[in-house]
Amino acid sequence: MTETRFDVLGIGNAIVDVLSRTDDAFLETHGLDKGGMRLIDAEQAERLYAQMGPGVEMSGGSAANTLHGIASLGGRGAFIGKVRSDTLGNIFRHDMKAAGVSFETASASDGPPTARCLILVTPDAQRTMNTFLGACIELTPDDVDTDLVAASAYTYLEGYLWDPPQAKAAFLKAANAAHEAGRKVALSLSDAFCVERHRREFRALVEKHVDVLFANEAEIKALFEVASFDDAMQAIRGKVEVAALTRSEKGAVIVTADEVHVLDAEPVEAVMDTTGAGDLYASGFLYGLTRGLPVAVCGSLGALAAAEVISHFGARPERSLAELVADKVHA
Repeated sequence: MTETRFDVLGIGNAIVDVLSRTDDAFLETHGLDKGGMRLIDAEQAERLYAQMGPGVEMSGGSAANTLHGIASLGGRGAFIGKVRSDTLGNIFRHDMKAAGVSFETASASDGPPTARCLILVTPDAQRTMNTFLGACIELTPDDVDTDLVAASAYTYLEGYLWDPPQAKAAFLKAANAAHEAGRKVALSLSDAFCVERHRREFRALVEKHVDVLFANEAEIKALFEVASFDDAMQAIRGKVEVAALTRSEKGAVIVTADEVHVLDAEPVEAVMDTTGAGDLYASGFLYGLTRGLPVAVCGSLGALAAAEVISHFGARPERSLAELVADKVHA
C-alpha cells in the first residue's frame, strides 16, 4: 500500500458559522425551538442575521470542524466541500487553509451563495441553529478527487450531506475509491432527524461502505428504531469495525466485534457552548486511529477534544489540542 499524504479527508457541508449570544426571549420572539436545527432560505437568513446581536464568523460545517480538530492535534487533514466564489466562500477557504487543512475544491462561479449557519447560543450553552445550505449542497461526484481519497488513510463522511442526490453519489464514489485503495471510511450520522429521513439508506450505507461509525445516543436508536441504548448498541455490533457512540455527560461506549469499552466524559468546569462537541470528538478519535492507538485510547482523545471545545464559545479549539493531549499524557 502506498504511503498516505493525509490522515483524514473530510467530505461535508462547507458552511460559514455565525455565532451570536442571545437569550430565551429572542428565541421565543422569532419562534425558534431551543437546541434545534432548522433549514432556512436565503431571505430568512438575511432577515435573521439583521436582527441578531454581534456575531463571530468562522468556517464551519460538521466535517470541516472535525478537520480543524485533526489539524490542531498535529494531524494531516484535507477537505472536500462546495462554496461560491463570494465573500463568505473566501472566508471559508481562508479559515481552512490558515488552520492547516488542505482545501482545493473549486468554488462555484454561479448558483446559490455560500452556505451559512446562524447559531444562537443561550446562557445555558444550548445552541439553536438556523442553516441556509446554499452552495454546499451543489457538491457533485466530479468534485471528488479519487487520487486524494486514495492518498488519505480515512475518508470521513458527514451525514448531513446525504440529502442532495448528487452529494449522495459523491459519497458513494468516495467510499468506493477509498476501499479500492485499501483505505478506511468513517461516517457521522450527524442528526437524529437526518437519520429518520434516510433510515433505510443509512443502514445500507453503514453495512456496505462504513468501517467506523460515529453516532450519539438519539441517532443510533433512530437508526435501528429501538427504545433503549443497549438494544441499539447490540444492533450495531458487528456491522462496522468500530462504533463510537457518544452519550453527552454519560461519556461514550466504543463497540467492536469483540470489545465494548464504557468511557467517562472528560470533566469540564463549565459548559459554555456545545457547538461542535461531536465533531471534535471525531477529531480526537480519528487522530488516535491514524496513530494505531487502541480504540479505548481513541475514545479518551475524543472526549478530551470535545471537552475543550464545549468549555468556550464557538466550535473551534482555542487551545492547541496537541498541547492539551501532551499535558494530559504527562500529568
